[in-house]
Amino acid sequence: MNPLDATKSGFLACIAVCTFIYTFIYLKDTLLEDPNEQKFSENTAECGFYPDELCSALFMGKTAAFKIGNVCQNTYRPETFSCIQTPCNCSTVLKTLHFITRPLSAEEGSFSLAYIITIHKELEMFVKLLRAIYMPQNIYCIHVDEKSSEDYKAAVQNIVNCFENIFISSKRENVVYAGFSRLQADINCMRDLVQSKIQWNYVINLCGQDYPIKTNKDIIKYIKSKWNGKNMTPGVVQPLHMKHRTQFSYREYVRSGMSYVYPTKNIKSKPPYNLTIYFGSAYYILTKEFVEFTLTDARAKDLLEWSRDTYSPDEHYWVTLNRLNDAPGATPNADWEGNIRAIKWKDQEGTAHKGCKGHYIRDICVYGLGDLQWIIESPHLFANKFEPATYPLVMDCLERRHRLKVLHQAEVPIEDHWRFQEDSYFNMKLNV
Repeated sequence: MNPLDATKSGFLACIAVCTFIYTFIYLKDTLLEDPNEQKFSENTAECGFYPDELCSALFMGKTAAFKIGNVCQNTYRPETFSCIQTPCNCSTVLKTLHFITRPLSAEEGSFSLAYIITIHKELEMFVKLLRAIYMPQNIYCIHVDEKSSEDYKAAVQNIVNCFENIFISSKRENVVYAGFSRLQADINCMRDLVQSKIQWNYVINLCGQDYPIKTNKDIIKYIKSKWNGKNMTPGVVQPLHMKHRTQFSYREYVRSGMSYVYPTKNIKSKPPYNLTIYFGSAYYILTKEFVEFTLTDARAKDLLEWSRDTYSPDEHYWVTLNRLNDAPGATPNADWEGNIRAIKWKDQEGTAHKGCKGHYIRDICVYGLGDLQWIIESPHLFANKFEPATYPLVMDCLERRHRLKVLHQAEVPIEDHWRFQEDSYFNMKLNV
């Protein structure tokens, strides 16, 4: 075979492989039931450095995309962040990490949100979350767990130092899952936020494994459309099977790198002021006036003190206070309304969702590739829970789609460093 023939053969082989991949992703599901189509290897499952086409197919629920994506995920390694472990000057931090540096519309510029973010691990996931929700008109309080490593604390501080509207909470807690310390961490940030010179409208609390489904503009529109001046604290009167959380006294155990909450045999006194205790989400969207109320009102203070030895008090404290008729922005008759957080709970499998395509931790789904379509079709503002170390392609697909939506909505000229990549190959609608 002469060199020309060899070149032609190689070129034709390349075209054949590319066509094969494209067909697998975009063929209709009814055609994907052929058992022969399930035989593909790592050689034919090409993720690419910017896997936009694969992400698009995953968001649209293409069966072959899940199969190819799961193979890709074993070998796919997202680009490592610079300026995280090694300090950079602030100009480099803003550009290399793609932070948006101007309000993207007049409406957003005149409506500031405050965020409380509690973190303790996975530095890169924190950066992904922060740059997704960051806008220069907002304000951000970061609570870093006291028991986090010194290297982790220093790395977070290096990033925070580059922003006038991001700060570390003035008081840190050793946060224990389901303990009072988790509630106290939020309150520490609230005390700092009300002292800020930035005039914010609402506060939203997040943890390090959350990620936004909606854009900053979407979030503001949702708040204004239905909740303008009202608080979002989804929840109901405490069900019978949850009463043990507040009837018995609980203690936090923190020692030798281990921490947990355990019950005692001590029966608690009744709630102060004969308050009706509610049960709901630990996540909220609250007006500034309500936050000031919780920090100063006698009932709020006494309920906080009473809640110190309860189980997971952040799941009763906010919703109980927001059901008081005279609380600022109160919603006394609300139920589970408020699309704050999309979570796949294990006990809701078969009703609210069709199962977790990743894996469960504490009965909460850690999202896999097969969950992406469900996530973006959810009406909620944020989703939980993500593990980029386990499912890196899940996080990359969501990040790229979210940033494209943000820039698509922008009403100002787009700066180059706001883009994650020079060219985009998403083949899907972004207005879901």
